[in-house]
Parts: sequence; C-alpha cells; structure tokens
Amino acid sequence: MTRSPASSANLENHVTSGATVWLTGLPSAGKTTIARELADRLRAEGRRVEVLDGDEIREFLSAGLGFGRADRHTNVQRIGFLAELLTRNGVLTLVPVIAPYAESREAVRVRHRKGGSPYLEVHVATPLDVCSVRDVKGLYAKQAAGELSGLTGVDDPYEAPESPDLRIESQHQTVQESAASVYALLTERGLA
Repeated sequence: MTRSPASSANLENHVTSGATVWLTGLPSAGKTTIARELADRLRAEGRRVEVLDGDEIREFLSAGLGFGRADRHTNVQRIGFLAELLTRNGVLTLVPVIAPYAESREAVRVRHRKGGSPYLEVHVATPLDVCSVRDVKGLYAKQAAGELSGLTGVDDPYEAPESPDLRIESQHQTVQESAASVYALLTERGLA
C-alpha cells in the first residue's frame, strides 16, 4: 500500500508513544472528572487513551481487597502494572486513583522507569474542606455519621506528593482549565 505524502507527514507528526499520567488526591478532589475531560480531548485528536478509574479497578481487578495499608498497596501495584503494560503498547493511560501512600506511588514510578515508559504524577491538591463539600460519593457524610471509617485524608493518612510533575488546585479553576494544564504538561514533555 502506498501512502500519499500528506498522509505520511500526518503519521510522522502524530504522537504514538504511550505515557501514564497518575492523578492522585483525596476522594472528591476531581481526579476522575479531570481525567475524563482530558481523555475526550485526546481522543478527539486521534490518540489511543484509557482511563483506569480506581472504582472500576476495585470492582473488577481488586475485588476482595480491603482498605488497610497492605491491601491499598496491592491495589495500587495492580493498577500500576496495568498502566505500564498499556503505556508500553502506545496507549496514553490516565489513572485517577487516590493511591494515598508515597511508597506505593514510588513503586509504580520505578516500574515505569525500569520499563522505559513515561510516567507523570499529577497531584490534584483540592483541600479537604472542598472535597467534603463536593462529596461525590457521600463518603464524607458517611464518615461524619459514623457509618464509615478509614476515609483517606480524614481518619486514614494521605501522603501528598512532595514534588509531583504538576499540582492542580481544582477549587480555583474549571475542569476544562485543569485538563488543559495536564495537556500542557504532556505537550511540554513531547507526549501529546
């Protein structure tokens, strides 16, 4: 099959390498909303994109795991493995997952580094008081009513990234602006 010069040029300029963008933050910080907005923009540009939503992973790949430190670490490592596998195969993988422990996130970063896969960490640094007002899943209300314990950032620790590739304060910008800032980071790194 012969390609016309115009179509060959378009293929040469089209980014085909994968990357993992890990969006970490408290529950209801806006991680998944930002990831889905960014995914729509990237798909519109013809990119292969997957969003590995933490709730879906819990349901399908990590069913049976609890929310203690060891089980949370195992969950994050499973997600990290899947993200790196997709990234290695040219998929831009967006991972909106709390991943509360720095050690777990670092292990995922190391896995990507060893595999030669680009990895970016984005801290969606929405304050606890804003997240508790948003309370998308009703978790903060359940915790306040004594129906839930072990809520990340309330009665279970959240170790915020010390030096993420990008920090987003979603309470000060729209979803579109937040997604655009991640897109700008991808562009800056030659990944978009």
